[in-house]
Amino acid sequence: MSLHLFDSATRTTTPFVSLRDGEVGLYVCGATVQSSPHIGHLRTAVAFDVLVRWLRRSGYRVTLVRNVTDIDDKILAKSAAAGEPWWAWAMAHEREFTRAHDALGILEPTYEPRATGHVTEMVELMAELVASGHAYSTGTGDVWFDVRSFPEYGVLTNQRPEDLPPADEDLPQATGDDDANAAAAAAGTAAADSAGKRDPLDFALWKAPKPSDPATASWPTPFGRGRPGWHLECSAMAQRYLGEEFDIHGGGLDLRFPHHENEQAQSRAAGHAFARRWMHSAWVTQGGAKMSKSLGNSLLAATVLAHTRPVVLRYALTAVHYRSMLEYTPATLEEAEATWARLSGFVRRAVERVGAGALDGPLPAEFVAAMDDDLNVSAGLAVVHERLRAGNTALADGDLPEVAEQLAAVRGMLDVLGLDPVAWETGGSDGAQTRAALDALDVLVQAELEVRAQARTARDWARADAVRDRLAAAGVAVQDSPTGARWSLVHDQED
Repeated sequence: MSLHLFDSATRTTTPFVSLRDGEVGLYVCGATVQSSPHIGHLRTAVAFDVLVRWLRRSGYRVTLVRNVTDIDDKILAKSAAAGEPWWAWAMAHEREFTRAHDALGILEPTYEPRATGHVTEMVELMAELVASGHAYSTGTGDVWFDVRSFPEYGVLTNQRPEDLPPADEDLPQATGDDDANAAAAAAGTAAADSAGKRDPLDFALWKAPKPSDPATASWPTPFGRGRPGWHLECSAMAQRYLGEEFDIHGGGLDLRFPHHENEQAQSRAAGHAFARRWMHSAWVTQGGAKMSKSLGNSLLAATVLAHTRPVVLRYALTAVHYRSMLEYTPATLEEAEATWARLSGFVRRAVERVGAGALDGPLPAEFVAAMDDDLNVSAGLAVVHERLRAGNTALADGDLPEVAEQLAAVRGMLDVLGLDPVAWETGGSDGAQTRAALDALDVLVQAELEVRAQARTARDWARADAVRDRLAAAGVAVQDSPTGARWSLVHDQED
């Protein structure tokens, strides 16, 4: 079976065929850096990280573009309330997103463009749309897309224009924190606040500055000074880095409307084929409600990571299919912690017996089939656990060739999911330094274990227990086995 992926536009799962043989162009809507990231944001990042890893494992050269929206209404409002320059506010939160991504082992994008760095491309695209009659200016700075001029408007989300709510340009749509469609419906018409706007459905390509806006938050254009509308940003940046047509456009489910619908409309109205396939990851929910700041049920990434190991959070976000809602409860991380302990425990014990080996060998056919079936991670993890059980049996039997085979399979599959225990233990990009620290710790612990072994031989149980207690106080667990004592850091113990 070849790779099949779900297309949000057609609502079907179809074979993936790239525009250029052996290459994939992927654009994923990234952060709007108006506030700190929560685990809903990280769910999307992890979902597309798995896609990128699987595409690359399947032999594709992937160009991943993940943008940063560093100018919008909420950035201006929040920075003003905090007494900070808007650009400093945006940069501080962009760095928070970067730290959260790095903590969870999310691969760096090929390009990570900021909206403010691509105003030239936006103005060029906007001018094309005005010249072709798909957009119009209503005064100094304001430019609107004429929705009625584009008959295909609504096809991405299977909606008719007459059934859609009016576009509300003041909604915090760029954050990914709100169901924009429902919010717009509740907001009623925005036409009264948009002088000269021809139709309530028309959306802003360019916004004239408000009296409260800082002077630095606007740019000159043939239509007057202003700043970009959110939708225009992504169309311009996608075209700049991937061309007029590319393979996949992705993002969170809440971006389908209006953001992605508007992106597609303005790009295709300008004569660009744009995305060949659309993919959307589902929400993280609490009590059945979508996680968002507006509902007050957000779990900030920094707060969760303060008491949860990043790899455990990553496992929790990865284990559910990307198109399935992830219900977050107190038990979510507990279950992930227990599962990770079993996975990492086996890998650690197997590596002690047969070495780490390599990751470039063939993967189990059942796992490949699962991942080729629209990234069916749940089915893939079932294969991981089958091989885990076989590996543990081989360890118990002392069958080292079988241990090596199952270790290679388990590590290879987990690597596709960004969960290879060896990589996490050696600290990713800081692996050499971390590995050296672990090697040094091993020398010290082994010396203590030798003292304990001598005490046990002499039946000096008090001394032996004192060594064990001393190691435990330092976070080192000791386990006795037929082949001798072995140690692990407490958080790596098998459940």
